[in-house]
Amino acid sequence: MAGPMTITAEEVNCLIHAYFQDSGFQHSAFTLRMEGRLDDSHHIKKHIPRGELVELLSKALLYSEVEAHWKEDGLANHCKNRFSLLEHHVCSFDSDEQSHPSAQPNGGSSSLAMVGDTKHKRKSVTPSSEDGHVEKRARREDDDSEPAMAVDGTPKTIPKEVKSLVELQPSFTESVTKKHKTKGATLPESEAVSVLRAHKSEVFVASWNPASPGNLITGARDATIMYWDIPTNSQDGSVVSSLPPTSKISLTSSAKADLTSLDWNKDGTLVAIGSLDSVLRICNASGKTYLIDDHHKGPIFAAKFSPSGQWIVTASLDNTSCVWDVKDRRLHRQYRNHGEACCLDVDWIDDSIFVTSGGDCLAHIVSLSGTKPIQTLKGHTAELTMVKCNPSRTRLVSGSDDATARIWNLEAILMDKAPTPIILKGHTKCLTSVKWCPYTAPEAHELVVTASFDMTVRLWDSVTGDCLRVLMDHTKPVYSLSFSPEGFQLATGGGDGYLHLYDVKVSGLLLSGQRKLISIKTGDKVWSWSAGVRLGIFEIDWKKWGDMSRIALATEHRAVVIVDPTKLHGVQRTT
Repeated sequence: MAGPMTITAEEVNCLIHAYFQDSGFQHSAFTLRMEGRLDDSHHIKKHIPRGELVELLSKALLYSEVEAHWKEDGLANHCKNRFSLLEHHVCSFDSDEQSHPSAQPNGGSSSLAMVGDTKHKRKSVTPSSEDGHVEKRARREDDDSEPAMAVDGTPKTIPKEVKSLVELQPSFTESVTKKHKTKGATLPESEAVSVLRAHKSEVFVASWNPASPGNLITGARDATIMYWDIPTNSQDGSVVSSLPPTSKISLTSSAKADLTSLDWNKDGTLVAIGSLDSVLRICNASGKTYLIDDHHKGPIFAAKFSPSGQWIVTASLDNTSCVWDVKDRRLHRQYRNHGEACCLDVDWIDDSIFVTSGGDCLAHIVSLSGTKPIQTLKGHTAELTMVKCNPSRTRLVSGSDDATARIWNLEAILMDKAPTPIILKGHTKCLTSVKWCPYTAPEAHELVVTASFDMTVRLWDSVTGDCLRVLMDHTKPVYSLSFSPEGFQLATGGGDGYLHLYDVKVSGLLLSGQRKLISIKTGDKVWSWSAGVRLGIFEIDWKKWGDMSRIALATEHRAVVIVDPTKLHGVQRTT
């Protein structure tokens, strides 16, 4: 017989470390990793499912409820007080039931429910389950009793009454009482959908080569990069799914080198790779290394080429941004403008000016010719996790954990005028993604889209700040957005494993007093695809080369999904 069950501090620390990462608390995760010497533990290399700590605590809470409500030979299931992790439970019954605890299976529903609303960071390596993003469990066959583990490690039998308590709690029938069945699950395929399965861990990033049709690069949690050559002619999904990667690169043997960022230069000859191992890598289109630099002392969250491809700017947890001269393969300058706060995102305004955002709630506009910001954008009240310029690079959108986005007029700011942003309010939780529509009709206002952990996507008039449409089809946090190259459709991906495509055709102008408004003629969902398991879609990249168009999805299912929009009725449209 197996010995007594043991729980080591090392195991607990690894669970907490994974929880910190899932929640986006990178500072806390790094500190625990260092102080707990987790790199020396063999547990650190193990795959800990997303939300594992929350699930274990939920099971413990469920057991505590059963233990508290077991009265002699019956189960008191009319208690009106909820259970909590941090509060001592005192039963409360209706006056006519207090002296008669019932043991009948259908005598009432339990008060236990999943609670928790931890704020998440966009830069979390694996988004947390506390906003409801928990893997779907496969239902077990019903037995008269189920084995459980007693405190001393010996098997124990759960009575039918306890089972009935579990069955009465819908929130737990999917997330607590069932076992993981995701590893062997298969993603649905069709004529339009192909699934590439060469990765061995969660795929975080995917990016099409802008100049070479069908060339795709993907990066996963295990620090592997894969190059793919997707056929440009129309093929059945099963044919594409059988394709192996043309090149596979293991970047490092480090246990902590998740891929965070991929960005091609405009010619598609070089790709910049960001990783949690703090090393910037630049590879060519075939996978050969062009540059490796370990100047950063913390994880790299973003690495982006300048419009001409001459420079690369990076954002890092070490509180700095760095600019590299690509041609000379050397560091140009390191910038520490966010003080002791981490730098979370970067983008280029032109070939000599870039913008950074950070944990200090600020965005700084910086010139390559200086070291200090030429302008600082203030107003956000929580970490500023993303910045993105519009296609003409005349306006900037910033997204924050304060649940708002702001639109900044760069032309006015660069003329040293006081910045007066348009504030986009409506989300109830921190933002996860922002995108500009690549096409704007003549005389119309530009459209900007935001996604959030509140499970919604919002479409905004970027000039007036009006919310034009709220998309609420996702049942878990929305992680990624991508417009079609023509700007007629919008793709959204979330923690529920769904990809939704929407028609977002922008109509002409409407007049309201003196204001010009854009109007969304439609906003209807035109197509959806589900992974079939509750595993997230982390990134979407939609690219077009001539008449060929493809969508790439980076998924938690350790797979890359390719969608051919030309085979989807109602999605393809001519301008």
